[in-house]
Amino acid sequence: MAAGFTDLLIGWCIFGVILLAILVFCWIYVRKYQSRQESEVISTITAICSLAIALITSALLPVDIFLVSFMKNENGTFKEWAENNSSRSQIENTVLMGYYTLYSMILFCVFLWIPFVYFYYEEKDEDDRSNCSQINSALKYTCGFVLVCACLLLVGAFVPLDFPTNKNITEFEKIKILFQELGSSHGLDALSFSISSLTLIGMLAVITYTAYGMSALPLNLIKGTRNVHYERLENTEDIEEVEQQIERIKSKCKDGRPLSSKDRQSLYKLEEKAKTLERRERHLAYHEKSCWAKCCTAMRPFKIIWGIFFILVALLMIISLFLSNLDKALHSAGIESGFIIFGTNITNPLNLLLPVLQRVFPLDYVLITVIIMYFVFTSMAGIRHMGVWFFWIRLYKIRRGRTRPQALLFLCMILLLIVLHTNYMIYSLAPQYVMYGSQKYPVQSNSSLDVNIGNSTIFHSSDCNANAPEDQCTITRTYLFLHKFWFFSTVYYFGNWIFIGVFIIGLIVSCCKGKKSVIEGEVEDDDSDLSDDDLPYA
Repeated sequence: MAAGFTDLLIGWCIFGVILLAILVFCWIYVRKYQSRQESEVISTITAICSLAIALITSALLPVDIFLVSFMKNENGTFKEWAENNSSRSQIENTVLMGYYTLYSMILFCVFLWIPFVYFYYEEKDEDDRSNCSQINSALKYTCGFVLVCACLLLVGAFVPLDFPTNKNITEFEKIKILFQELGSSHGLDALSFSISSLTLIGMLAVITYTAYGMSALPLNLIKGTRNVHYERLENTEDIEEVEQQIERIKSKCKDGRPLSSKDRQSLYKLEEKAKTLERRERHLAYHEKSCWAKCCTAMRPFKIIWGIFFILVALLMIISLFLSNLDKALHSAGIESGFIIFGTNITNPLNLLLPVLQRVFPLDYVLITVIIMYFVFTSMAGIRHMGVWFFWIRLYKIRRGRTRPQALLFLCMILLLIVLHTNYMIYSLAPQYVMYGSQKYPVQSNSSLDVNIGNSTIFHSSDCNANAPEDQCTITRTYLFLHKFWFFSTVYYFGNWIFIGVFIIGLIVSCCKGKKSVIEGEVEDDDSDLSDDDLPYA
């Protein structure tokens, strides 16, 4: 028993190391993209903390799976320390409290902290506004988000999941049953409904940004960037051509005649274009002489290898997701059950690999972490390429060292929602692993042996699934949050098909695109955020 708790302690210690690594990663990640001219302490802390909370929540997933798997032996029997139901319940409740805490913090970030900081800096951009006025205005707008959160919690708390079919029941008894369900669930329904609603928004972000980033990031690494020397030659030719056009227009007014409105408008556009080209020239000259650019050229073979690795991982995930969805389409309990599936009929690569790695802790932890970070990096690549959009309106661009505080908050909000949805994505990729880990349970079977033994009862172990006895297989706490409401699972199922379709479209688009500029995103003539004419490296 002592050995069992020692192993559990080691598992939690590794989780603590992961927490520290997440905080360091979030700090580097946010500092890398925030504007050096508009850096704000509050927005930086908010972005780092919100992103860290999302990643920590995902880091709890493999711990949850490990704990339910660690209770069992290879033959399907419970280990000595886990034979007592109270011991198992204590561990399950600890994980559940961890989810309660982290998910509550996510709600706090999404509906209170991030909106307040965002609107505070929006009001700060206006002149002649005092701090009290900024705070009052930010609180006024934030109250709307708090109201939405309260509505989600109330709907989740009182929506009937298992309502009695007795038609003779009175309205008072119905209300009484609703409050009894609320008390028995200890707020799980309310929190699950709110988180599922945010995960639904995260699904839209995953379809928009992650699906495209999974194809754009690997192919950009493989194709590389344009040659900086030839790019400078082209830019120089463009500058000369624009200057000639400017001189041609100015020559029309040498005799004192005023320019027409059309010529003045053309002259203004050409002068702005000339400024942009001059800025491009300075950036290209810097890159041509920088040591970092030369190191990147030397590392070109490694980028190609990484690109090939990333595209293979993307194809592996898409194939696994397709097979998992196909299995649900053919063998699930139907749309009204949220496409819940009893057992695995069509195996996919990840669903086979994860239970095997789970037996050698922490290999599955490493793989889950790699998958989550892969989602984060590909999502960031998609956001960086597309920017932050509200329907057809482009709000912000995300650029290294030049992202405004408001855009940084939007970035972390989107990444937070994307990471929330990764839990369901991992479930879609490996449903058996997320539900039960590597648990087995003993199955009794009567077998006629040789005459010396006669008829005897033997046991063989079988993988846990939805048909297993309830007291023999422990479901992860993650699964309780994912499948508390069947209609969310149904929407996620169809969202996975859309995700696969968008990935294929993004792959075709990325293949058709040429090499990107070596100064991609550094100099643009239609910046939607504040930028200066100085080099970002100065």
